[in-house]
Amino acid sequence: GENYEWYTLEDGLKISKDTGKPLMLIIHKSWCGACKAFKPKFAESSEALQLSKNFVMVNTIDDEEPKEDKYAPDGGYIPRILFLDSQEEVQQSIYNKKGNPTYKFYYYDDKTVVDSMKEALEELGSQTVKPFETLESQTVQPVEVLEMQTVKPVEVLETQTVKADEL
Repeated sequence: GENYEWYTLEDGLKISKDTGKPLMLIIHKSWCGACKAFKPKFAESSEALQLSKNFVMVNTIDDEEPKEDKYAPDGGYIPRILFLDSQEEVQQSIYNKKGNPTYKFYYYDDKTVVDSMKEALEELGSQTVKPFETLESQTVQPVEVLEMQTVKPVEVLETQTVKADEL
């Protein structure tokens, strides 16, 4: 969906870590029939769009699919949707509870995705507050110091009284 704020996986992981927001990762292929059938359902879901504002949304297609085993916890089928915490850990307990237990991370409609998004927010939503200790590692830009300038005093003129008929 064009209304979603999408990130690459690399950027998404960094943003998730920096903000504490959970990450929702969609893995699909341009040639996949199931992916093509799923895409408009998800794109048109106002509820999924609203919930997406609580996630760092990552959409990988074709060669962008991550190669690490953790992104295929029960197989490399597509489409699959994974939820990660801000420490880059795939949450294997958050999956399509109404789907096929052999392919837990396979989603076929927006309703099942919305259910998992709500579950992810319940489980991971408390991570949106950054721990205090991470504040120390942030870089602060120095303040620019301006050169002092001498200001000339205002010249005070004597007050003169002028009669109206003299003007």
